Amino acid sequence: MLRYLTGGESHGRCMLTIIDGMPAGLYVDKSIIDLDLARRMLGYGRGKRMAIESDKVDILSGLRKERTIGSPISLLVKNIDDSIDRLSKVYEPRPGHADLSGILKYNLSDIRDVLERASARETVSRVAVGAICKILLAEFGITVVSHVVAIGAAVSKAKNLTFKRIVSSSIKSPVMCADAKASVSMCKEIDKAMSAGDTLGGIFEILIHGVPPGLGSYAQWDRRIDGSLAKAIMSIQAIKGVDFGTGFESASLKGSLAHDEIFYDKRRGFYRKSNNAGGIEGGMTTGEDIIIKAAMKPISTLRRPLSSVDIRTKRAVKAAVERSDVCAVPAAAVIGEAVSSIEIANSLIEKFAGDSIPEMKRNYDGYLAQIKRF
Repeated sequence: MLRYLTGGESHGRCMLTIIDGMPAGLYVDKSIIDLDLARRMLGYGRGKRMAIESDKVDILSGLRKERTIGSPISLLVKNIDDSIDRLSKVYEPRPGHADLSGILKYNLSDIRDVLERASARETVSRVAVGAICKILLAEFGITVVSHVVAIGAAVSKAKNLTFKRIVSSSIKSPVMCADAKASVSMCKEIDKAMSAGDTLGGIFEILIHGVPPGLGSYAQWDRRIDGSLAKAIMSIQAIKGVDFGTGFESASLKGSLAHDEIFYDKRRGFYRKSNNAGGIEGGMTTGEDIIIKAAMKPISTLRRPLSSVDIRTKRAVKAAVERSDVCAVPAAAVIGEAVSSIEIANSLIEKFAGDSIPEMKRNYDGYLAQIKRF
């Protein structure tokens, strides 16, 4: 079982992570982790903090000569802006944030104690874990990519693109959109929101290629892989909806149009001509690409703040204003890649259990041979 724990506050000294359950023998290139940490900070509409921080990971344990040794992996990312003890107290909860519910739950008198941990800065840790999991997945030919399909009213018309096309097109876009025209429209939408002191959300898509059939299980509710993936993505700050394949659209389709018919060829084995299920049926992977879409709400901190109440006086006030972004959908897509990679890696480790990479690969190869003989 792969598991991890994160610690740290937004303006604290650092973000800490411990990963347990990673097999021994995996070569970990630190620059790959740093690259994903840098990708998380990019995107048109990001705030001033992205110009301050320059995230780099320090690997404190679990590796020797850049290879995992089976023991827990400890990661540290320092915060350049570590001003938490000097920051003022906050008494005006922001609608849409954890502020009010957090102080009520933990009996706190300063909202600063809530917002520093509830901040999306915490996702630095998850992106670092996800980057290591991507390295593991690559050993088994599994690739995870993402792209932005909507920001505000601007929607990408790029559909059914290959992995290579999505990567090559979205990397040129300041909002990680594979449709060049839509990318321009998205930037204009962000500019309008910025001028109005407002924020924007959107939709991103995650594509996972090369996953074998049979990860996850129908045997128990908590072993269904779409449930695990949905939980992981919904745990990302500001995500309000997740779907797989045709998702919510399938609710309006007839069954004859919604499901993926099954075919067989001696060379290919079992296959499908469509992928409405998004690569998952009955809580298990089908072998087709996993397709996940996630909806992100507009960021809750506004330069023109909404109405709130002072928690001390109970008088009507405007919500507190913290340094924030206008739009962070591209960054959320990178985080979505990370948490999806973690869940797929966990299922892979569970299915092909081994204490080392060579052992896992033997089990994996045997399973593929079994499927081929079926």
